[in-house]
Amino acid sequence: MYVVESKGGAIACMLLALFFLGTWPAILTLLERRGRLPQHTYLDYTITNFLAAIIIALTFGEIGKSKHGMPNFITQLSQDNWPSVMFAMAGGIVLSLGNLSTQYAWAFVGLSVTEVITSSITVVIGTTLNYFLDDKINKAEILFPGAACFLIAVCLGSAVHSSNAADNKAKLKELSNNYKHGTRNVEISVLKETFPNNDKTKDLENGDKFSEKTKFGTADFLVELENRRAIKVFGKSILIGLGITFFAGFCFSLFSPAFNLATNDQWRTLKEGVPHLVVYTAFFYFSASCFAIAIILNITFLYHPVLNLPKSSIKAYLRDWNGRNWAFLAGLLCGFGNGLQFMGGQAAGYAAADAVQALPLVSTFWGILVFGEYRRSSRRTYILLASMLFMFVVAVAVLMASSGHRKT
Repeated sequence: MYVVESKGGAIACMLLALFFLGTWPAILTLLERRGRLPQHTYLDYTITNFLAAIIIALTFGEIGKSKHGMPNFITQLSQDNWPSVMFAMAGGIVLSLGNLSTQYAWAFVGLSVTEVITSSITVVIGTTLNYFLDDKINKAEILFPGAACFLIAVCLGSAVHSSNAADNKAKLKELSNNYKHGTRNVEISVLKETFPNNDKTKDLENGDKFSEKTKFGTADFLVELENRRAIKVFGKSILIGLGITFFAGFCFSLFSPAFNLATNDQWRTLKEGVPHLVVYTAFFYFSASCFAIAIILNITFLYHPVLNLPKSSIKAYLRDWNGRNWAFLAGLLCGFGNGLQFMGGQAAGYAAADAVQALPLVSTFWGILVFGEYRRSSRRTYILLASMLFMFVVAVAVLMASSGHRKT
């Protein structure tokens, strides 16, 4: 079994995990904005997410011979370690609920703000729990100021979304006035409730572009995006999006402490002489429960959709290949990202490993570059956005500086 033991190796795992975990949400957001049902996308994502855990367990978890107290993955599957297995599976369940919630929150709140708020809540609650579970191996005088910076980022993230929503409302109001006074000669439905049926809007695989005259951040862009996307958001309260976002953040804050308990057995639930779950075995059970919950809920949502999405079916899902390869890629990125986070956390402390919650820095980059978020917004929105990202950078740097070293 391959074990990350050095502090440098742990930080390398965290940085790679940071890129993976910050990229996969952008891919799922892209598919939703092109009109693909989130239930279809998430089912595809779930399959490869679990596949990544299996690959990690059968490679890193099987390298070399078993050691005393650190058995290989296959060896440990037959041991009497169910109390720890249950902790790992509980972590997978809350992660699955959090991921499922964010795919709807992205539509309402935007990729950047959703990731900032959920990640900050994860750090504020999860890091505090992990600090005490890890027997305080991280430096408290550095760790908790870093967590405070994340809390400030939560507040700034909410302010960014509120300001940007006001900007968009003003743009749409101006567009409506233009039509009312006859200054525009193109008729368009701002609150179009039906899904587009023409071939151009269904070209998900090749990434069809908006019309050449439509520029990022304009009112026409917002209207065209609304008509194309799977989840309709016009006319809905921003509190819906923020409520879903905060619920997702609470779920995310619990999965890492649960995984910590699974691998280190701080509550002494295992029988004497039974080895702790190695990180790869714990990650396998963690991902298995995540997979099961996602399959059950998304199949339910196919026939009983939420947020006024159209009904679907297993048959329709199996025939929907538009964008499937992107959804598969997102699942692999998330699976390997989570695995790397846990490998680094087992070496340097799970509280420090929460530095990967800086993933909004990556997500915001994709949000601005690919989706045109915050284009043509007000000066106030730009100032709040810059402040939010600055606090995030400071928080990540401080959190990584608190890294300790776990005694094996």
